[in-house]
Parts: sequence; structure tokens; C-alpha cells
Amino acid sequence: MSSNRLDIFIATDVSINQQMKNIDINEAAASGDDMTAEALMKHAGVRPTAVRLMIYRFLQKASHPLSSLDIETALETVDRSTISRTLTAFIDHDLIHSINDGSGSVKYEICSRPHQHSVSDMHVHFHCVRCGKTYCLPTTAVPTVDLPDGFVMEGVNYVVTGLCNLCS
Repeated sequence: MSSNRLDIFIATDVSINQQMKNIDINEAAASGDDMTAEALMKHAGVRPTAVRLMIYRFLQKASHPLSSLDIETALETVDRSTISRTLTAFIDHDLIHSINDGSGSVKYEICSRPHQHSVSDMHVHFHCVRCGKTYCLPTTAVPTVDLPDGFVMEGVNYVVTGLCNLCS
């Protein structure tokens, strides 16, 4: 089995007949179905509990990065500490990444390519100073920065601020 493939079991109705299916991890990230979220978590080493799956699916369906307060407000039955621990686990296992957009509230979004992070994969974000919404600009790459000898880049947080198309 290659490192970009994982094996998952798919239950075929209540009779619990199981069959093996190979899924490419990058295809899995793009598809967004329930089994995919569970498979991605297992592959990342995160136990896919019902609450973790709920939070992950909510982030998958979001049209823009969300704060923990956004998640807490939408998922009323999940307490703040569980959301915080879950987001930390997802970040630690490269399932999501965080964005500091300057608003004082860190935002979170699903990684487009789980387990394949590099600075060249990162994209620019836009934060609207009027409505407070943060947008992904996935087709706008973070500019390359030449660092002095001995410096090692581990991440980039590139945020453009201004007025979004709805507020301008």
C-alpha cells in the first residue's frame, strides 16, 4: 500500500457485510462524504468520534474559514472545550489549518491536501474589515520570501485586509 492510499471498510446496509475499497487520500479530501471524513481522520491518527466527525463535516461544508465561536454557535450541542480540543487535534494531525486574520479571532479551514503541507501549498486570505468575514483566495499563492542563511520557514500567514465585494 502506497503512502497516498488507504484501505477503508464500507458497510453495505444493516447486514454489516463489509467490502474493502481503496481510496486515494487526495480524492477523499475533495469528495466530502461521511465515510471520507472518517477515513481521513483514521489515516491521520485521529479517532473519528461522532462529535469530531460533526465538527469536521461542518468545516468541510463551510464556504469560508470559521472561528471556534462560529462553530460553537452553529453546533449548539457541542461545548467550547470539546471544540477547542478537537480543533487542536485536527491542526496537530494536519487535517485543518488556522489563519490569524488580524481580527483577534483565529479562523480554521480544511486542508486542501491533508498530510502534504508546504509553504508552496499555502494561499492568501482576505479579511473584510466591515463584515468581519475571511475569504480564501486559493488561486493566489503566497509570495516567495528569501530568508537569510540559517533561517527555516515553517509557515506563512498572508492576509490582505479591506472591503469584500459585498461591503465595497
